[in-house]
Amino acid sequence: MPPQAANKKVTEVDERIERIKQHKGVKGLLIVNYREDKDGGQSQPIFVRTTMPQGPETTNYGIKLSSLARQARNLVRDLDPSNDLTFLRITCKRYEMMIAPDKDYFLIVIQTPGEEEGGH
Repeated sequence: MPPQAANKKVTEVDERIERIKQHKGVKGLLIVNYREDKDGGQSQPIFVRTTMPQGPETTNYGIKLSSLARQARNLVRDLDPSNDLTFLRITCKRYEMMIAPDKDYFLIVIQTPGEEEGGH
């Protein structure tokens, strides 16, 4: 990929991240990739980008939610090999977690429910 194309791609990603961060109620955004363990052990997430402060809470969100998304993707494919997971949304009392899987990455957004609609 030519340097100009790579720079344009990075700029587009940065613009999208900024746009998502501006939504009301967004607590944070993570982009996570998994690296397969060559020794047959459990794969470990690689944090590509995050808007959340580094620490155990951010790490926990990244590990647990990307693991759940992988399991959900496997479930969908096991039920129908021609199908794939396109989006996963989890709503609980305090937060809403949305996961958009890509080929190599998971985009995870954590927000406070109801605030994205102006607090209704």
